[in-house]
Amino acid sequence: MAGNSFGKRFVVTTFGESHGGAVGVVVDGCPAGHRFSPEVIEAQLGRRRPGQSRLTSSRNEADAVEVLSGIDPTTGKTLGTPIAMAVRNKDTKSHHYDELATLYRPSHADYTYDAKFGVRFVAGGGRASARETVGRVAAGALAEDLLATVGVSIVAWVDAVADVQAGQVDAASIQRAEVDATAVRCPDLDAAAAMATCIERARKDGDTVGGVIRCVARGVPLGLGEPVFDKLTADLAHAMMSLPASRGFEIGEGFSAARMRGTDHNDPFEPDPGRTHGGDGIRTRTNRSGGIQGGISNGETIAFAVAFKPVATVFVPQDTVDQQGNAATYQARGRHDPCVVPRAVPMVEAMAALTLCDHWLRHTSSRIEELAR
Repeated sequence: MAGNSFGKRFVVTTFGESHGGAVGVVVDGCPAGHRFSPEVIEAQLGRRRPGQSRLTSSRNEADAVEVLSGIDPTTGKTLGTPIAMAVRNKDTKSHHYDELATLYRPSHADYTYDAKFGVRFVAGGGRASARETVGRVAAGALAEDLLATVGVSIVAWVDAVADVQAGQVDAASIQRAEVDATAVRCPDLDAAAAMATCIERARKDGDTVGGVIRCVARGVPLGLGEPVFDKLTADLAHAMMSLPASRGFEIGEGFSAARMRGTDHNDPFEPDPGRTHGGDGIRTRTNRSGGIQGGISNGETIAFAVAFKPVATVFVPQDTVDQQGNAATYQARGRHDPCVVPRAVPMVEAMAALTLCDHWLRHTSSRIEELAR
């Protein structure tokens, strides 16, 4: 199976299946000499793991990370060699999937995996499961820790669940503590309560709902991205649309820009002598471009949104077929999220960090001392 790696300079390859022995990641291209922070990785994995609340799957996984290579045990610093991290699967109940050996779940990858490969990991959906994102989040936390050395911070939050929309969030000041103040990870407390009710209602109905996550990356250096096929916008879109259940990506004004005039959408430049990064004392008065112009970061906050569909596993009878093409009925069993977006927040942050770190390293050195200058 191809397509398990992401990035050109900071390359991550995830491995493992949902109900296999372990899931994890190999990171190749991490600069040497960076002090590895396992607590940073564990914190992000803790935000991604199942069993956090009634709004998520009840699967009970501690998601404790094992670092297998790439770190000097005497100094705790990266060696510049591949870093392998693994998380053991503990709470698997594969018998919940026995009947799926011959049935295809509607809107899952079952049918397409069989059609493409002629074989699939039935229990848990294998690589198609969101469990695969454990490796992404671990690697993303490392990438984010690297980016922090040059002042980059990344925060994502739930902006909508079904038809419940959050109010305006201050992208310049929002912090993760505000996001994590509620189980749904929406900093608008009134909207968060309504979102939680919406998710609970769907769960009780045996159904699921989708939502939207917004994300900002502040302090991003000027000049990241390439002007043609490797635009920073294009690579961010690639990263986000590779996440399970993602269905849409927009940056800056996004689809709203299609209804605006150029005079309304353009971001006027203005002098800013006191600016501490990027632009040599230049900034934009507005940020409708979302921090990227011509595919290259302009030093402003990168702002984007990702839409996620309702989880495909619903607990009501559905029409399907078996492997022989015979009509059948399927009703899901097991433990599944009624809404993916609360747990997808750290996934979005991880993919943003991986994309930005990769582009940053394309323009810099392989030694952390030089990167931090």
